[in-house]
Amino acid sequence: MESADAILKKIRRLELKTRGLVSATFSGQYRSVFKGRGMNFEEVRQYQPGDEVRSIDWNVTAKFSEVHGDAFVKKFTEERELTVMLMVDVSASGDFGSVELSKRELAAEVACLFAFSAIRNNDKVGLILFSDHVELFITPKKGRLHILRLIREIVYFEPKGRGTQPAVALNYLNQVLHRRSVVFLISDFQAPDFSRELSVTSRRHDLIAVPIIDPREEELPDVGLLTLEDAETGEQIEIDTSDRNVRKKFLDAAEQRIQARLRDFRKKQVDAISLRTDQDYVPALQTFFRTRERRLQLR
Repeated sequence: MESADAILKKIRRLELKTRGLVSATFSGQYRSVFKGRGMNFEEVRQYQPGDEVRSIDWNVTAKFSEVHGDAFVKKFTEERELTVMLMVDVSASGDFGSVELSKRELAAEVACLFAFSAIRNNDKVGLILFSDHVELFITPKKGRLHILRLIREIVYFEPKGRGTQPAVALNYLNQVLHRRSVVFLISDFQAPDFSRELSVTSRRHDLIAVPIIDPREEELPDVGLLTLEDAETGEQIEIDTSDRNVRKKFLDAAEQRIQARLRDFRKKQVDAISLRTDQDYVPALQTFFRTRERRLQLR
């Protein structure tokens, strides 16, 4: 168990790294692609040159035109505040990592980046940690201290469950969060089918899936006999990685799973940001923001 000082230092390093990225790269993009829930009525005022004709309030104009002789328009302001929910998979398979970062460590960094992007724009941020059940729910709030608590939980929470059940987490989300929100679902998605829950949640919320992939889950090294263990079930199998056909079948099966998952996200109209533990996540996030911004401009 790490000491309190070590924990605080790690959280502080993570805060500095992700806040720096937000300030330098993502703050403006975040604001442009995640809009508020709508427009709030602010006031009625006299028509001024340049106002849109369709904003004229004809009822008020008819009532006061004889006195003032002018048309009146409704003025609205954008309801900017959003609720952002981070849903982070803390199942046993997330502890795996064949490179510098484990899947859970990468998930934590990306979740922190989303959290600091949100509070920089005065949005509320909440957290759901899940395995084969909901491990932790933290109500959406604002503020740096709140975000630091979320970071601590994402990095150091010790789950009771080992499996992965996004379906359970999505059902829970829909029960506790009634206001339309931006939801980041971060997981390796090594899970039973959850397409129905995905479909329901994508209609209620702006849902973005963030699959986390480690290269060793796609491609086996040529190292002879190798025992593979499922981190969630404990099941073990022994395979001969020196056999080229074995390695190819493993690679093909992994690619089929990844492509099937991405097809399901597209079918449910869920945006996806695929991240890898062996690659810098910044370019993938930048591509996501640019693509989404272009799509919004075309609407």
